Amino acid sequence: MGSYIEINDTLQITTEQGFPFELLNLEKHRQSPISFEEVKDKIFEFRDKSNARVFHSPPTRCFLVHNIDGKWLYWGHCYIIEQTINGETKKTSGKFIITKLYSPEHQKQMSIHEVPEGCEFLK
Repeated sequence: MGSYIEINDTLQITTEQGFPFELLNLEKHRQSPISFEEVKDKIFEFRDKSNARVFHSPPTRCFLVHNIDGKWLYWGHCYIIEQTINGETKKTSGKFIITKLYSPEHQKQMSIHEVPEGCEFLK
């Protein structure tokens, strides 16, 4: 008998799973880049990531990615400060803080070149 636990360096979540869309809005960011000060020291929650998974712990960063209809939009780095695996549902939830925001140009490059094939949000 064995168990399956996925190890992730990327927190890739939908708006429904807790991505802070109200603060991190692509159109707003393109018009006037969002300052790190706007998200600094805020604690965000994510929920219902499928499968049992473990994210890197601080001081190791995770990439923060907004999953929009299966396409990946990179936003920067985060620290996973708390994580819980529900043994019955096999879903992972937790809390994170944002530690770095990408400039719009860096965001574009990451979202083109650092995603699985077919998941490119920006081209």
